[in-house]
Amino acid sequence: MTRRPRRWLELSVRSPAAGEGEVLLADGLVALGGRAVEERDGWFVTHLAEPADLDAFLLRAREVAASFSGRSDVEIAICWIDHEDWAETWKRGLAPRRITPRLVVTPSWKPVDEAPGEIVITLDPGMAFGTAEHGTTRGCLRLLDGVVADGDRIVDVGSGSGILSIAAARLGAREVLALEGDDLAIEALAANALVNGVTDRVTWQARWAHAELLAALAPRDGIVANIESATLRPLLAGFAAALPTGSWLILSGILAEEWVAMRAATEGVGFEFTSVDEDGEWRSGLFTRQ
Repeated sequence: MTRRPRRWLELSVRSPAAGEGEVLLADGLVALGGRAVEERDGWFVTHLAEPADLDAFLLRAREVAASFSGRSDVEIAICWIDHEDWAETWKRGLAPRRITPRLVVTPSWKPVDEAPGEIVITLDPGMAFGTAEHGTTRGCLRLLDGVVADGDRIVDVGSGSGILSIAAARLGAREVLALEGDDLAIEALAANALVNGVTDRVTWQARWAHAELLAALAPRDGIVANIESATLRPLLAGFAAALPTGSWLILSGILAEEWVAMRAATEGVGFEFTSVDEDGEWRSGLFTRQ
């Protein structure tokens, strides 16, 4: 029997009326599991693994798009793309981006010379989530730039493309453990770590994080977790167990309307709120272990 080639669902959404709600459609695609989002002729386009039930997924996609944009007139279109075609498809629209005065992220096909005092991260995300095009990633990068100290031992939970692990290593961490259960993301992470020269400091495990696993990694100087809030909540006790007094925790993937409850839950397991990074509808929080 011939094995069917792996294919990806290309999902496109748009709203006929321009405005802020239209821009928020991109965040809705990420919330659905989109790997990256491209704006193409008025449409926001992403690619996702083939869903088990396409009709049910499309119904949910319409609901999420309407929720994020605040509009009921959202249009949706789909098509299928063979896995082999993805290498060129996801490159469109990505460009070098300065995140902080010293931190720059650039795709591998648009090299940037590293000026004195700068840290340039070269990224080839492939099918992994994690580029500087999304507010949660930018928020984590900005917070990392202010908190990572030389010699830190850090855990990156849900590492995706490895962008945060690489940034932590380049900012001075001596040991970064990336936890990621997606095989395609692990492939991208390994390649990106090699290109950025941090394989001596960044290691990875192909597994999904859970509270018991995190507790077993204690003690660590910091943890960064850029995943959706529903996944963060069951991990809070594990974060607390892994981090001693004075260490730091960065949480992201949190929508503005979820922030107050997530902050309270995090403080409830022994963390003190330090600061919040706001990027559009997304919130990234920095906490200190008490």
